[in-house]
Amino acid sequence: MAGTVMLAYYFEYTDTFNVHVQGFFCYDNSYTKPYLGPEETSAIPPALLYTLVAGVPTLVITVTEAVLFLMLYTSKDPDSRRKTIVTGDCCYLNPVVRRTFRFLGVYVFGLFTTDIFVNAGQVVTGNLAPHFLTVCKPNYTALGCQQALRYISHQEACTGNEDDILRARKTFPSKEAALSVYAALYLAMYITCSVRARGTRLAKPVMALGLMCLAFLTGLNRVAEYRNHWSDVIAGFIIGVAIATFLVVCVVHNFKGTVLLSEDPQQESVSSGAMMSMPRVESPLEKYMASQVRANHVHSI
Repeated sequence: MAGTVMLAYYFEYTDTFNVHVQGFFCYDNSYTKPYLGPEETSAIPPALLYTLVAGVPTLVITVTEAVLFLMLYTSKDPDSRRKTIVTGDCCYLNPVVRRTFRFLGVYVFGLFTTDIFVNAGQVVTGNLAPHFLTVCKPNYTALGCQQALRYISHQEACTGNEDDILRARKTFPSKEAALSVYAALYLAMYITCSVRARGTRLAKPVMALGLMCLAFLTGLNRVAEYRNHWSDVIAGFIIGVAIATFLVVCVVHNFKGTVLLSEDPQQESVSSGAMMSMPRVESPLEKYMASQVRANHVHSI
């Protein structure tokens, strides 16, 4: 995690990695779109996007895990209560704390990984924004652009603001699209896999599709404001979806646990040992539902 954070920092705030200087053709219509101002004036400014991407999943996962644990704790099944504490060699670790930190840790790792992939693509390609020539302000007469097919490749061709020109050279893939779809997909799969309460059969897909819709609107806004091409947004979507899917399926295993419930004290001790050796813990709601099914069965007998 520390290495990932440091690499993301070097990409974002240092000039360790130089952006590839990509040339352009004189009067190329693909790069003459109007410049609508800095990123802070966008309909979805970076501060708002980063706050939502970092805050909403953290809040939803923390609250959901706390609610699931409370449902388990208030259960009348003493066997379920006895398994709510994971015993280690030197400490007592609450399962809800363990699960919450694991899910949030993987999520934060994925955020920085997505940022690294996006920054690496932007640095290597140096793809030009739709408004590049507007901020570049090339002197066409000095460059000899009597013909539109003349290709300009040297960096000194631009006379505009250097910071605006540098940002206009870093558009592929779209960072906003990648981060938004990663956060939306991770949270949608968490809600779908973890929440198994009654009455949520329709609520869960509605929430998941709503999150994905917001991510799509973020990419659409980038194109509408001439800050990214469609290819930049699609590439960002692919990166975000790929990283979120990999982490959920292969790292946190669809947010499911493996702890077994048993009436045999011997098997219970074996399960407790396995609990500490395995990196996954069963969802508290799954324990609660299993205890309710077992209690109903005993009552019917």
